Amino acid sequence: MQRARQRISAVIIAFNEEKNLAECLESVKWADEIVVIDSFSTDKTVEIAKGFTDKVFRKKWEGFAKQREFSLEMASNEWIISLDADERVTEELRDSIDKILSAPTEANGFKVARRNYFLGKWITGANWYPDRQLRVFRKEKARMTNVLVHEGFEVDGNTEIISGDIIHYSYRTLEEAYRKINHYSTLAAEQRAGEKVNAFDLILHPIAAFLTDYFSRKAYKDGLHGLLVAIMNSMTNLMTYTKIWEIRNVKAKDNKK
Repeated sequence: MQRARQRISAVIIAFNEEKNLAECLESVKWADEIVVIDSFSTDKTVEIAKGFTDKVFRKKWEGFAKQREFSLEMASNEWIISLDADERVTEELRDSIDKILSAPTEANGFKVARRNYFLGKWITGANWYPDRQLRVFRKEKARMTNVLVHEGFEVDGNTEIISGDIIHYSYRTLEEAYRKINHYSTLAAEQRAGEKVNAFDLILHPIAAFLTDYFSRKAYKDGLHGLLVAIMNSMTNLMTYTKIWEIRNVKAKDNKK
């Protein structure tokens, strides 16, 4: 007797993603269910989402982890594929997922490679590829990692690597890149607020980050795009340390007044 295919829900969190969302949802139309969690967007995000699914929910923004946890609560199927609005599922990944759903597996989760794009170019250096992340998993076996930045899912039991990529249009413009750098460095600083920072940290860590990305992790192979990626990773490092210093030496004193 042929085994019945298991069902999967695609879950997406979004805020003001009218430029990205349609392509994202188009890439997961094959899923048995699509769930969109919107953080009270002011553009056409909700309208676009309702063109693909009736499972559109609005939830006040409480951080990435809380939004993703809520997306799992709203999903009704055993298997989950979790995406951001600026991501797309390739045909190869779709076919690999279909095989998983159609045959027995002992794995509770699958790690997927991401093709990260910077200003229109796929970046392979600076550890930007394969950048494998746990994105396909059994709902009942999954939970969020307890971090403020670069949070993700983890599962109980075995995980495997799956064929096919998620395409990630992470930075379409420099303005968007600077905005994200500012945001992520703030989250990282808040998570590391107990650390002490001195002048050597502010000088040496950003330089080391650049040299590591550009030479050791071969960002130079991506040309000028790779150089910019290495510079911006160094900037993120510098901003994180300066914000840690600010929390300990400026904001802490202001709170005592």
